[in-house]
This record gives sequence, C-alpha cells and structure tokens, in this order.
Amino acid sequence: MKIKDVVKTLELFAPLPLQESYDNSGLQVGLTEAETSRVLLCLDVTEEVIKYAVAHQCNLIVAHHPLLFKGLKRVGDSTLVERCLRLAILNDITLYAAHTNLDNSDGGVSFQIAKKMGLVDVTFLREEGKFNDCPYGSGVIGHLTTPLQSHDFLALVQNVFQTASFAYSESQKTEIQKVAICGGSGDFLIQDAVKQGADAFITGEIGYHYYHGWESSLWLIATGHYESERYVPELMEQIIKREYPQLDTMVYPHTTSPIKHYKTH
Repeated sequence: MKIKDVVKTLELFAPLPLQESYDNSGLQVGLTEAETSRVLLCLDVTEEVIKYAVAHQCNLIVAHHPLLFKGLKRVGDSTLVERCLRLAILNDITLYAAHTNLDNSDGGVSFQIAKKMGLVDVTFLREEGKFNDCPYGSGVIGHLTTPLQSHDFLALVQNVFQTASFAYSESQKTEIQKVAICGGSGDFLIQDAVKQGADAFITGEIGYHYYHGWESSLWLIATGHYESERYVPELMEQIIKREYPQLDTMVYPHTTSPIKHYKTH
C-alpha cells in the first residue's frame, strides 16, 4: 500500500481546506508514492518519536501537531525542528500532520473526547458551515446519560484524561449533565458553551482572565493541552483502520509533552 492511499483516507475524513489559516496540516516531509510498511501515530513529532519509528520499522509518522509551522532558511541541528527533519530524511520516513482540519471535522478530535467522557447526543458547539455536504465547526456539546454531582464529575474528568491534577473554576451549579468540550486551546468557545446552557466546559488550556465571571453559569476545566488531546492518535488510527484494516499501525506509547510538573516530596 502506498503512503498516498493513507493520506487520501485521512483527508477524506478531515479535508485540508478545513484547517485554520495559521495552520500547516498535510505532508511535512517525504514521498507519498512510497510503499508504507507500518504507520506510527502520535501527537507531536520529536527526535524520540522518529527514533522509535526507525526501531519499529515505521516509514510513515502521522502526527496531530505539525512539525513545520513556518518556513525554514536552513536545516542544521540547532533546533528541534531542524534535527527532526534531518533525522526523518536520513531514515526515509514520511511525516504527515492532521491538525485543525481534524479538530474541525465531524467526528473529529472533540467528538473523540466526548465519546471517552460518555456523552450522548453530541453536536458541534459552534457549527461553522458545510464542506462537501458535511458539517464542520469548533468544539462539541452533549449530555451525560446520568447527572453527576460536581465532585463526581471532577473525578470522572481526572480519570478520563489521566492527569494527576488539572485547573478549574467552580460554579454555583452542584449537578452537571450538559457538557461542552474542545480539545487543545478552546477558551474562545466559553461564551458559546454558556449560550447553549452547558453546566461545564472542558478544554486543554484557558487563559487566566477567562476564568473570571462564570460562577453562576458553568464550571471551567483545563486539563492541559497534551492531556486534552491524548486520544487523538487513537482516533487517527481508527480512521485509517476503517479503510485499511490489514495495515500495520501503532500508537506511540510515551508522552511527547514538553511540560513537566514539579512536585516536592
């Protein structure tokens, strides 16, 4: 099977025109006419990820976050991006990214998180329009099958996102059932969540000043950017496997987040 066949499958699900203007989804480096031996799925491309691909005979890496956002004037070894590019090229590995086009697609990133949270009746939080007769937009909103008390809901969030701690602001609401979600940085959608009557809004990152003033409206929860998108590689694998069940794929098993949390002992 050729790499271009895998790329076509991903782009049918998450068309490149759906990406944001600042983004650089799509082919990053490599040749799509090459045959693929095995596909590695990850959130971020790092040197460790590429070395893992080499060790496990993966000649295609599909990441959520693009390695290349801006043009380069040189490719040496002074930055992570430069080193990753050289390492990929030297090992004949193709790099592909499905980023905001996957965020904005029907069934995309936030839908995957909603599924992990056990939400039902899930729709876009902010539907932007249609592309090839399919809706696209930002974030999602849905319902828990059974309302939860706030402390039980926070415990559910911690369990689903597998994080030792997360940031949140309290609401006067003691029971939560209607939940809005946006993977990554989603604080631009807080007012949308309020307008649609969400009891809680979950995203990866929220700016400090956004936490103020919603006490009577909803709980705000920021799990961490990486944590909010931890199920994206699994989603990309599912998209590929639906079309090519025989293709050998694997999800990178280690964190690629550069953020560390200091703890005293």
